[in-house]
Amino acid sequence: MAGPQPFDRLSRGASRSSRNTPIPAIAQLTPELKASMRILIVDDERTLRESCASVLQYEGYQVSLCSRGEEGKDLLTRTAFDIVLLDLYMGDVSGMVLLRACLEAHPGTIVVMITGNPSLETSLEALRAGAWDYLPKPFSATHLSILVGRAAHAVMVARETHAMHTTFAREHGGSNDLVRVLGTAPGFRRAVELAERVAPTDASVFITGESGSGKELIAQFIHSHSRRSSRSLVAVNCAALPESLLETEMFGHVKGAFTGAIRDKPGLLEAANGGTLLLDELVEMPKSIQAKLLRVIQDGVVRRVGSENTDAVVNVRFIAATNRNPEDAVEQQVLREDLYYRLRVVPIHVPPLRERPSDIPLLADFFLTRYWARHRGATTPLPRFSEGAVRALRARPWKGNVRELQNVVEHMVVLLEPGAEIVAEDIPAMGNRQVDRPVEEVKAWTPTPVSADEPYFTLRDRMLAEFELQYLTQLLTQAGGNMSRAARVAGVDRTTLYRWMERLGLDRRVLTGAEPLSAGGNGTGNGNGSEPES
Repeated sequence: MAGPQPFDRLSRGASRSSRNTPIPAIAQLTPELKASMRILIVDDERTLRESCASVLQYEGYQVSLCSRGEEGKDLLTRTAFDIVLLDLYMGDVSGMVLLRACLEAHPGTIVVMITGNPSLETSLEALRAGAWDYLPKPFSATHLSILVGRAAHAVMVARETHAMHTTFAREHGGSNDLVRVLGTAPGFRRAVELAERVAPTDASVFITGESGSGKELIAQFIHSHSRRSSRSLVAVNCAALPESLLETEMFGHVKGAFTGAIRDKPGLLEAANGGTLLLDELVEMPKSIQAKLLRVIQDGVVRRVGSENTDAVVNVRFIAATNRNPEDAVEQQVLREDLYYRLRVVPIHVPPLRERPSDIPLLADFFLTRYWARHRGATTPLPRFSEGAVRALRARPWKGNVRELQNVVEHMVVLLEPGAEIVAEDIPAMGNRQVDRPVEEVKAWTPTPVSADEPYFTLRDRMLAEFELQYLTQLLTQAGGNMSRAARVAGVDRTTLYRWMERLGLDRRVLTGAEPLSAGGNGTGNGNGSEPES
C-alpha cells in the first residue's frame, strides 16, 4: 500500500502523487475527532482503493479496506462504521445490495457511492435507497477530502445530538425530544403542539418567525414525527442562491442545458421524493420559479432545466418558512397568492426569544453543555451560570433570537476557565459592540525620566511597576470593568488578571473615570481575587 500522502487525481487504474496539493481543513474536526472516525472503503480496484486510503489516513482517519463484495457485505452487517465509501459496480455483488445491507444493519452509517458511470437513474436509485451522496470518477484528492470532511462533520453533529438527547432524557423525566424540553413558554408550546398535530398528515405547512427563532427546528420536528421520517428532509435556502442557480438546484438540468452541464443532474425536488422539502425564506424566491414550483405542487411533475419532457413525477411534502410577513409579500406582489395559499394549509408562528424569557436558561444550559463537550472535552469540568448571568441573559433583547444565544454561548465556551462560575461580565456585548470609554479619555502612560543616580535593577523594577500599573488601569478602564473582556485584550486568563490587580492594589470598581492609582497604594483590591459585587 502506498504511504500516506496527498495526491492530485483519482481514476480507475491510475493515480498520481503530489506533496504540493493541500488537503483543506474541515472546520471543527480536531485530530482526536478524526482519529475516532471509522471509515470503510469497498472497491475492487486496488489502485483506487489504496489511493483513497492513503489520503484519508494522511488526514488522520481510521481506514479499513475491502476488495470483494461478499466480504464487504459480511463486514458491513457485523461491524458499525461511521462512513463507508462503496463502489457501485463490482464483479461479484452489486453496490446497491451492499448499500441496503449496510443501512439495514446500521441505519446511522453515512454511505457515499463511488461510480465510474454516474447515470441519472443509478444515482437517484442510490440516493432513494439511503446513500448520503455519490462521488463520480475521476475525482481529485481535494474533492474526496472535502466530501469525507462533510460526512465526518455530520457524524460529529449526530454524536452530539445523541449525547444531548440522552442527557436531557436523564434530566427531564425520560423525555428525549429536545423541542419539547427546550421550549416551555406558552407561545412556543402552542407552535410545538400544532406541529405535533399536523406532523402525521401530508398537509403543507407555512412557518413564520424572525430569523434565528427556530423555524427549521420546527420543520425538522414535523418531518421526524411524520410517516415520511425514513426518507430525507431536503432544505433549500431560496435567498442564498441567484435565480439561475436556484432553478437548476431545485429542478435539476439535462446534459447541454447550459455551459458546464456535462451530464444530467437531478434536482432537490427529486432528491426529496417520498420525503419533505423545506423551502426556507420562500418569499425571496423569484416569481418565475414560483410559477414553476406551483406546477410541481399541483401535479407532482418535474421538468428539468433544458428539457422539453416530463422528467420525473415526485411525491413530496412541502414546508415553507419565512422571516417576513407573507401576507404583506402577497399584497406587494412579491409572493404569488396562489402559491401562498397552496403552501399555507397549516400556518405555524414561532415566537421570538424575547417573548419567551423562561426558555433562555434552558437553552443556554443546553448550548453550554453541547459546545463545551465539542471544544473543551466531555471530561473537563463544565462551567455554570450564576444567577446574575441568568438575569443578564433574560434581560437581553436577543434580536438574533436563539441563533444569537447559541453564538454567544459558544463564544463564552472558548474563553472560559474549566469549572468557572459564569458571571454577567462574561457575556459578550451585543453585536460585539463595546461601551468602553474612548481611548483618548484614558491617561496614557508616561515613563518616569531615567536617572543614572539609581542602581540599574532598582530603576528597572520601579519603571516596570509603573508600567504595569498604568497598563492595567487603562486596560480595565477601557473595558468598563469587564474582567473577561480585559483578560481577552491582555491575552491572559482572568485568574492572572486578578493576581496582578491584587499585587498592585487595584480595584475595578473605582476605575471607571478614575485617575490612575499609585503603585503599592491604599490596597483597594479585595485581597482574594474574587469578583467584587456590581
